[in-house]
Order: sequence, then structure tokens, then C-alpha cells
Amino acid sequence: MTDHRDLLAGLRAAVRGEVDFTATARALTTMDASNYRRVPLGVVAPRDADDVAAALSVCRTHGVPVVPRGGGTSIAGQATGTGVVLDFTRHMNRLLSLDPEARTAVVQPGLVLDRLQEAAAPHGLRFGPDPSTHSRCTLGGMIGNNSCGSHSVAWGTTADNVRGLTVVTPRGERLRPGRDWSGAPAGLRDLVDGELARLRTGFPDLPRRISGYAVDALLPERGADVARSLCGSEGTLGVLTEAVVDLVRAPRARALAVLAYADESGAAQAAAGLLPFGPLTVEGMAADLVPSGADLPRGGAWLFVETGGDTTAEARAGAERVVRAADVLDALVITDPARQRALWRVREDAGGTATRMPDGAEAWPGWEDCAVPPARLGAYLRDFRALMADHGLRGTPYGHFGDGCIHVRIDFDLLTAPGVARFRRFSEELADLVVAHGGSLSGEHGDGRARAELLPRMYGAETVALFERVKGVWDPDDLLNPGVLVRPAPLDADLRFSVLPREPVDVAFGYPADGGDFSAAVRRCVGVATCRTTSVSGPAVMCPSFRATGEEEHSTRGRARLLHEMLAGEVVTGGWRSTEVRDALDLCLSCKGCRSDCPVGVDMATYKAEFLHHHYAGRRRPAAHYAMGWLPVWLGWVARTRAAGAVNALASVEPLASAAKRLGGIAREREIPRVAGETFTRWWRRRGGPSGEGKPVVLWPDTFTEHLSPSVGRAAVRVLEAAGLRVALPPTLRPGSRPVGDARSRSALSLLTARRGRVCCGLTYVSTGQLDRARTVLRRTLDLLEPVLATDAPLVVLEPSCAAALRTDAPELLHDDPRAARLAARVLTFAETLERHAPDWTPPSLNRPVTGQTHCHQHAVLGEDPDRRLRAAAGLTGELAGGCCGLAGDFGFGKGHYEVSVACAEDRLLPSVREAPEGAVVLADGFSCRTQLEQLAGVRGRHLAEVLAAALDQG
Repeated sequence: MTDHRDLLAGLRAAVRGEVDFTATARALTTMDASNYRRVPLGVVAPRDADDVAAALSVCRTHGVPVVPRGGGTSIAGQATGTGVVLDFTRHMNRLLSLDPEARTAVVQPGLVLDRLQEAAAPHGLRFGPDPSTHSRCTLGGMIGNNSCGSHSVAWGTTADNVRGLTVVTPRGERLRPGRDWSGAPAGLRDLVDGELARLRTGFPDLPRRISGYAVDALLPERGADVARSLCGSEGTLGVLTEAVVDLVRAPRARALAVLAYADESGAAQAAAGLLPFGPLTVEGMAADLVPSGADLPRGGAWLFVETGGDTTAEARAGAERVVRAADVLDALVITDPARQRALWRVREDAGGTATRMPDGAEAWPGWEDCAVPPARLGAYLRDFRALMADHGLRGTPYGHFGDGCIHVRIDFDLLTAPGVARFRRFSEELADLVVAHGGSLSGEHGDGRARAELLPRMYGAETVALFERVKGVWDPDDLLNPGVLVRPAPLDADLRFSVLPREPVDVAFGYPADGGDFSAAVRRCVGVATCRTTSVSGPAVMCPSFRATGEEEHSTRGRARLLHEMLAGEVVTGGWRSTEVRDALDLCLSCKGCRSDCPVGVDMATYKAEFLHHHYAGRRRPAAHYAMGWLPVWLGWVARTRAAGAVNALASVEPLASAAKRLGGIAREREIPRVAGETFTRWWRRRGGPSGEGKPVVLWPDTFTEHLSPSVGRAAVRVLEAAGLRVALPPTLRPGSRPVGDARSRSALSLLTARRGRVCCGLTYVSTGQLDRARTVLRRTLDLLEPVLATDAPLVVLEPSCAAALRTDAPELLHDDPRAARLAARVLTFAETLERHAPDWTPPSLNRPVTGQTHCHQHAVLGEDPDRRLRAAAGLTGELAGGCCGLAGDFGFGKGHYEVSVACAEDRLLPSVREAPEGAVVLADGFSCRTQLEQLAGVRGRHLAEVLAAALDQG
């Protein structure tokens, strides 16, 4: 057994890149996007090929295996290992050159596919293969798996688009594999020459044959292409350091024909017949994976058939030819790029949404991408469904119907011994079924740990023995990714769920979507890594801290992995006291973006609050938790003592302000916001309270509106009353005894002993993990609101973060109090209130462009469609940016967070304001967003209510 200290010292002495054997680094790489988990010794981020060779040399000396890793989105377990993981995403991630004339690019293995596409697009070029993980998968990973994607019917697999490679062999030899035996290691040609007959007859002729080694690419009639033979070898033969890839001419225009069928079998049978029309894609999916309200023609399953052309008319004509030739229930041809992107998003998210069955049961990969001849797909799907039924399993197939490649996640029970045994039996029988249909066990994602054990069923023992000999030529020491492809580990070993606790963990939140089980909530992250995108478009938010830092531990996936390992207790050993988890969650903005943008609904803001609640139980908290977590209390004292003027004056004195920030754990770069001289409720009482005879609505005086920006509350009252609504504020008297009789009546004594109070959503306590205090505050709020909940009056909440807290945090935290769910159902945003309760009101016409940012909580929890419609009715044109402002409540004020906060603002918000047309209205409904704009850009953002109220006042 090697001495890990010697290994670590040897790597640090030999490698110029980072060498990290910490618990955090190891925990982040225990898993990929598969069902498997293996704990590495450490992670090396090489700077170049010299570093790769040096790392291999040290590991070979110590007898430690090496696993090359790209984006970690592999679904078969091949990006996990017990030795040293090579992470290429940190340094070896560049596009080295692009030749538009030759239509080639030279790339490093850690380059994300979308970065290559962005560089090629100005030249009218692109890389043909495009997996649904294109925004985060790497070219090295694509070459290792021989990835394909939705356009493979037009442009083939990755192997079809690779011209040459540069690799370092496990023994340090540097080779440049290509055609005509170039770059072949000694002994490979002799091995192939002795097996020509087997290579010509023992490999199925399929567009999506990914399983095993592509040794048949070395046949003389196929150009003896050593580079192609390495594609799909899953990091087991050599370590890729550079690749020359071909680019294809991208069509100038595209059209999407959406063809509707009664069921998936009908769609599957039709797919092969559409290939003669030369489509770019023939993708299929059934209704189970389609969200309600998707813009699809009527049917139970659909084919997405994309056509291209030099003009929109030419592309549309191609799509219409497909529609005329197809026997469909209904069809739709779309040429608008935005609508096409929306539909492709549905398809791309299927890899995540398929992890939950319609009833919420978990579903897992493992048989994610079998492929059969396209003409056999319909028959295969019928047999496949019958086999699932025989085993009592469920799954919803989807995928690349034009290539006969099916993706599916199945509701295996991988938590119990009988369930794992059934998983094995099903796997063996399905392998036989795929082979009976002339198919490949893997059609895109590789064999990895999931299918390599079953390769003899597809190829036979002698061909698999040939694979072992090929491995021996390239890697005689079995250094690279052992247990994958050849001499495989059992498919039911090292399952990632086996280390999790079997009994539910005691937690504060209810986790209703996960049966109250925190382990099940953490299991939601299957590793598809949508959170690792370095740029987002449209209203998307997730994950701002990853985009700011580029560090895996600050992605949603990374944090979920650390929580998984915290529950496992093997690598991260501190439990709820873990400093590794605490540090990773420190830069989580609690923006809730993952709640909506993660295809499996990971809710890291809630997990963070839960962790902080346990981590600091019975311990002193950071100063910022007291300073900003208890903000409603401090501001309430300022209001009661009428000390706003004095507080503002003191905060303007730099030495005093600096001292206050140090004591409060506030970043020194931040200005302390000014407290309003008159609170919103004091203004309300001064004006005389409610007026008008319309439908009553209750306006929520949140902490920010009440004490820091009462102008928003005043403006909302102006607009709501102009719309014919009668505005009231929540009660402030809480009876001092229990109700009697009908549970609504109160005794005279209860009224005499009533106590004053203020409603509060508990947001600041939740975000700092002070969940016991949050519960107390919310129960007091529910007591105060009982008279309101007895009516049908809606609660209008102006601050998006407070509305989101009432909609989601309150019922999930007070899952034992039915009043919390009733309260959540009453909460409406400002725009929702006007749309539902004043539908005939016409807002004033402003006819101006808008800029700014949709609040992250609004996007994630509340939805923005009513706001868009209200803005359009008022003549406010343009779209708001997505992302997160970076202040995010207390986050941007916290000590040590300033730089990340600014980076988040520079991601979307600040550029959108700088690039806005002259005269644009800067909209920012959240107090944090307005504060960030003012402090970083000197720009005053306004709530939509303020903009409409000003227009009303101007006539």
C-alpha cells in the first residue's frame, strides 16, 4: 500500500498545477452523473502536457491509478476512481486555434463545448456533435465517451469529427494518433493484423455503436485511424492533451417541425422513415417529460425534426416536406428562434426531469442510452416496456429516435439489497434484449461501470479478450481508469446510495417533495451540472457563485456533493459541524435559482438554511447573523424610538460607520443604507388608513418597505386604489388567549390581554439559518393574520424575497401548521394582484424602454408572466435581465463577500443597465437589487409600483 504522504509530496514536487488532497477536493470528485461513487486519493489540475506526464510518472511509481475527468457529467461512472483524478477544466481548457478555411480547431481537453461553438459561430461554423450538456461538457470528455447529441443524424458522433489527437501514454510516451497508423504504440499494428477477420465481422454496423473499443477503426479499409480508435475509450488507454477537430458549416436558418403521435411507439416507428429527407435532428419524447403549458401540438409523443437552409423560407420548406410525408395526429412548424430554443430546452432538461416519475418517485440512469438499428426502434421499445413491466419497473424513454438511441431513467430501488438484486437481473436481461435487436449496450454515454461487465453478451468472450489485449498494448501497467471497459468491476458495486443513512435525518424543514427525508433531497442532484454553465441567457439565474468563481465547490452540484459526503461520513467527517460544507455554502447567495433552473429541483437555499441551523446550534454565530439576521428587530427599535435621523447621521461619520461594520460583520466596502425618517405604516396612519369601496386587499408591510423604502409602499397604495381596490394593512393585535367555541370567537379577556405585534415573513432568520427564531416569528405572524385568513382577501407582498419566503419557506418550515399553507396560497405579487383582482383596469401609458433585472426569487418561486403583461400594458418595452444582482439580502453585505457580490452584478445586471437605451426605466423590484445598483453604478432603480404611481401623478 502506497504512503499517501509520499504520493502527495511527489506530485507537488513534479507538477506545476494544483495538487489537492483535501477532503473538499476528494468529496467533489467521488461521483459523476451516474449511480456510482468511488473515493479518490486526491485531485491534480495539470497546467499542460508536461504536468500530465509528470503526474503519470509519479502515480506509476507509487502504483496509484489515474482517472482523467472533464465536466464530470458522465452517466456510466467512468469519471470516478480511487486514485488520482486529473481535472482538465481549470487550466487545460483553451481553444488553441481555429482555421475557418480548413474548418478545423485545435482544442485542449478541458474546453467546454459551448466555448468552441461561440468561437466558431462568427465564421458560420460549428462542431457537429452537441450533447444536451453542451453548456458544461468538455471536448476531452466528449472524445473519451464518443459523445453524439441531437444532430448526429446529420453530423455523426464525436469520432466522426476528430482529425487527430495528442496523448500521453501511461508510461510517458507522447504520441499524435491519426490516420494510417500514425501515433500508434508499439505492438498495436501487429495485434490488429492478427485479428482482421474478427474485426470485419464481430462489430455491429450501427450509427450509435459506442460500446467497447473501436478497434475496427484500425482496419486498413477504414484508414487505420488510430485517433478514431481512441474515441470512446473512456480514459483507459491514454491521456488526451490536445485534439484537432473538424468543424461543419452551420445552416444560416433553421426550422423545427414538431410532429405529434398517439404514443412513443408510433413516433419511434415513424423516425427512420424521415431520414431520407436529410434532417438535422430526429428527436423523440413522450408526454411524461413535457411540462404543462408547453407549446406543442396535441398528442401523446412528439418528434422534433429540425431542418436547415440558407434562408428561413428554405428551412421552412424542408420542414413542411417532412410534415407532409409524416403520418401524424398534428404538427407544428416553428421558425422563430426564441420559440425553438424554448422547445429545445424542454428536450435538454429531460436528463434531469426524467429523474422523477410523475408521482415523485426517484428514477436513475444505468440503462440511459442503448441503441438499436433505427428501423427496429419501434419493436425494441415495445419489448423494452414489456421487460420493465415484468420487473415492476417504470421509465419514460426519450432521445435520438433517428439514430435508434434511447435515453431512459428507471425507478430502480438502489437503496435496498432486494432492489439492487432486481437492478442486476433487469440489466442482464435488457442487455440480452438489446443484442437480440442487433443493438449496442451504449449508444452515447459509454459503458463505464454500468455496462462494461455485460460486454461479453454483446461481443462474445473472444472479442472482449481482444479489448483486454488492446488495453495491454496501450497501458501495460493498468494505470488508467482500471475497472472500466476491461476487467470491469461488477455493475452493482460502489453504488453511491449505499453510504447514505438508512433512517431519515432529523431536520427542521418539511421537504414535502422528498417525503420529509433530507437524504432524499440531497439525492436529487444527479450531477447533470446545469449549474456549471459559465453564461446564462434569458431569465435564468443558476448558479451565480459558480460563474463568479469558476470553482466546483461553489456550484450547486458541488455543494450537493459535499452534503452527500457529509451524510456518508467517510470523506467529510464532521457531520453538521463540517467546516468543508460550511465554507462551500458560505458563497451560496440563497438566490433560489437552482429551485427553478436545476432540472431536478435541487433547492440549495433551503439546504443551506438547514445546515446553518444545525451547524451553529448551541454555538456563537458570525456577527453578520446577528446584525442582519435580526434586522427586523433593530429597525423596529429605531422606529419606536424615532431614532432614524440619529442613526443616519452616525452612519455618515466614517470612523463610526467603520466600527459598526466591523462589529456587525459587514464588508468595509459597503455603505450602510439610510433608514427612512417616516416608516410606511406611520405614513399609513397619518393618511387615515383605508379608503375606497372596492375589493379589499391586504398590503404586506415587509421590513424593507416599512423601514428602508416606504416610497414603494406609498406607490403601491396609490396604484392599487387607482385600480379600484380597497387597501388595508395586516392586524397588529394578537389576542392573549385561545379562541373559544367556533375557534373564531374570542373572549372579552382575550381582547383585553391582546399584545401588539407586526407580521414578518422570517426571511432574514431563514437565510441565516436561525430556524427556531424563524418559526417563532412565523407563528406569531399566523396568529396576527387569523382574521385575514378567515376572509378571501389576498395578501399583496411587494418585496419578491418576502413573497417567496411566504410562498415556500413558511409552509415548508411550519409543515405541522395548516395555517402556513393557507397563508402561502393567499400571497400575491403586485402584478398578480392587479391581474386577478382588477382585470379591467388600464395602467397609464409610459411608452418607454425598460432595463434592469428580474429578482432572482421572483424568477425561481413567483414567476414573472404577470409582470411582463403589466409592463406591456403600460407600454414598457424590452426584457429584464436574468441572473442575480449579487447583493442577495445579507450576502453582499457580509464580510468577505464583496468581490463575489460585484462579480455577480457584473454578470448580467450592470451590463444591462450600461447598455440600455437612453431614457430607459431602470426596474428593480427588490430592495437588494436597488441597493446594488445605487452602490455599484450610482443608478436609482425603481419598483414597478413606483413607476406606475409616478405616471398616474403626472396625469
